[in-house]
Amino acid sequence: MIFPIVALLQLVLTAFAQSSADDDLMSFVTLPGVRALKYEVYYKDRDRVSPGYWFVAPYGKIDPEPASQQYKPYQIGPYIYDGDGMLIWAGSPMFDNRNIFDFKAVHSIGDKPHLSLVWQIAYDHSDNGYGVILDNAYDIKKKIPMPDEYGAFDIHEFNILDDGKTAMAITYREHEIALDTMDRPGEHTHVLSGGFVKIDLNSEKINYAWDGVDKVALSESVTVNKETPPVGPPGWDYVHINSIDKNDDGDYIISYRFTNTIYMISGQDGNIMWRLGGQYTDFEQDFTFSKQHDAKFIESNGTHHVISLLNNASDEISNDEDVSSALFIELDTSASPKTAKVIRRHNRPDGGLTRLRGNTQLLPNNNVFVGWSERGYISEFSPEGDTLLNANFVSSRYSTYRAYKFEFTGRPSAPPDLVASVWGTDQTDLSTTFYVSWNGATGIAGWNFYARAAKNGHPILIGNATKTDFETMFIARGYLDWVTAEAVDHEGRVLGTSRVQRSKIPDNWAAAGFRGDLKTLKPDDPKAPKSNGGKQTTADAEADNKNNNNLQSPRPADAEVKEIAQLAHETYDLVRNVSGVFVLIVLCGIVSGIAASIYLCFRRRITQPYKHVPSDDIPEEEIRLHSVE
Repeated sequence: MIFPIVALLQLVLTAFAQSSADDDLMSFVTLPGVRALKYEVYYKDRDRVSPGYWFVAPYGKIDPEPASQQYKPYQIGPYIYDGDGMLIWAGSPMFDNRNIFDFKAVHSIGDKPHLSLVWQIAYDHSDNGYGVILDNAYDIKKKIPMPDEYGAFDIHEFNILDDGKTAMAITYREHEIALDTMDRPGEHTHVLSGGFVKIDLNSEKINYAWDGVDKVALSESVTVNKETPPVGPPGWDYVHINSIDKNDDGDYIISYRFTNTIYMISGQDGNIMWRLGGQYTDFEQDFTFSKQHDAKFIESNGTHHVISLLNNASDEISNDEDVSSALFIELDTSASPKTAKVIRRHNRPDGGLTRLRGNTQLLPNNNVFVGWSERGYISEFSPEGDTLLNANFVSSRYSTYRAYKFEFTGRPSAPPDLVASVWGTDQTDLSTTFYVSWNGATGIAGWNFYARAAKNGHPILIGNATKTDFETMFIARGYLDWVTAEAVDHEGRVLGTSRVQRSKIPDNWAAAGFRGDLKTLKPDDPKAPKSNGGKQTTADAEADNKNNNNLQSPRPADAEVKEIAQLAHETYDLVRNVSGVFVLIVLCGIVSGIAASIYLCFRRRITQPYKHVPSDDIPEEEIRLHSVE
């Protein structure tokens, strides 16, 4: 009696592992190879949130991963979401499931929006990575490598400036230096210096390079000291540069995480103009920051500057403050001494620490958008300091180095993806189910669905559906053989049309539950009037062809079918969401059952004489364990 229960327990545990392992990922019929991350979204004041989409690039491990012969769905890479966490674009298939960094929209190249990102170095070093620019059709326009002398294209920054004429990127370079300044005469060590390059986007050549090895001493670092033993290549990462920006005067600011300092670099001679923070700050300041990321100019007019940064206030080992924050700092370099004061501070809403990575972005309406990195945690704040929005990945397995928010219009060069299939029990009960999506398209209000008697036949409108998610499902009555779908905006204008697809049919109709006459089974002619038995009538056909270019309300029968299908999908999602609780209850019941069985078994042995138990003592019950994908 106990063995079947133990076997059941093993099955339940297996089902639980299968159902919970990917509950944090989306899946789509139209993009079967993509498993995009789900978001949890919490609004506190939606009316004051800035319009725009979220630009993130989730990764599991920050270092490149080796290729594998095993099938892996696309999960990491560049993604765009709307403000409800609904997927807009999954770019992971374009980049071979490799890590992507600093993914954002760019509005300074020509008259159309673009995208930029860093494509990380390959695991086998078959390439050194690239700075990549895409247009809003998601076609790669530039793929810029880093010259060999600068090593791999660094993941921290690909900052497009000067109306799309130039881009800034970070460099790490190896040097061997003497340790005389650390009172260790005769000793040498290798170090990684922090620098940057300016790239001409027309020629894709570097026209300016700066390196800090001879300008920032080892004594400024908080990670090495007089007792640190010397090492060989690549050397001490004693400054760790993680951002670069340029103002209209041609001067630069860089962030050195391991000196807790922001440096302003002269564009004329490359000298350090001032230091903010760290052991050698040039400013009077009544605040601190440390292990910072993403220092950027907000305003800059010679002697007065406003900069933003993410104050991590911690690293993997320790913390200098109790909470990480986004800071906006006003600098007056004409005063003597120079002064710095915080004019905006937004603490991490959960009171936690972002020990690695992150960024701060000022939005056009003066809101602030902050990427806290781990689990894709993002926040939006009002100018008054109110938290308006928090969101994060459902999964704890992924992070994004930075997160941005931009308005964006996507018009993919690829057409919408459409998958259709036919099912039913007999000729009067056939339905065609459509799944449609358009990866990367924005502004879609709904979908019109068409059928035709032949691949090159005239399309007949059979119905429509409002777009409510990345992928839209629609069910039509009958066996529709050749089908298409077109995306329309809120004005009814057609944005794009899918390729003509042939509906999939079961390989074995009988095994799929069909009980009709297979000899007479054939696709319906969408142009032909249909009579009774659940078929389309002449009135239906006339209604179908009315206002073809506008969104229409589905016919009552179709609405009923669609409502049932929607209910099925909601039930499916509910089962996924409560699967963990359900399985826990089942497990508790099983454990209790095992304990009770053992107790009764021993009790019977004590109180009753031996009796033969027939092999059919246990009722034959079908136990169906469904693994939800």
